[in-house]
Amino acid sequence: MPEHEKAMRPEDITRLFVERSNAGDAAGVAALYEEDAVLAYPPGETTVGREAIRALWEKVLSGGPRFAPEQPLPTLISGDIALTATPPKDGSGARAQVVRRQPDGSWLRVLDQPEFAPPTR
Repeated sequence: MPEHEKAMRPEDITRLFVERSNAGDAAGVAALYEEDAVLAYPPGETTVGREAIRALWEKVLSGGPRFAPEQPLPTLISGDIALTATPPKDGSGARAQVVRRQPDGSWLRVLDQPEFAPPTR
């Protein structure tokens, strides 16, 4: 597997995700997750583990989607755990990720909620 740039700040993960997704690099996207990470995708389901996340992104990226950079919301950090988020373009809900600092000082996603829209009333 090729060496990928590591996220040295929690906010780096969003940028690296966009770069790797737009390059069609499913393995690079999966490398942003811990081995046993949980991704809340496809909608209504969860994908568990880096290998399953890689396989999912191979399918998604085979369609050639393009992702635009998003300005991250302020990051909340408590020790080796952080909460990162970005607002979706339509302004409803948010994308949120829990990331953990690794022994080498880099950060990886542990939990990923790509899109969360509050219930409509």
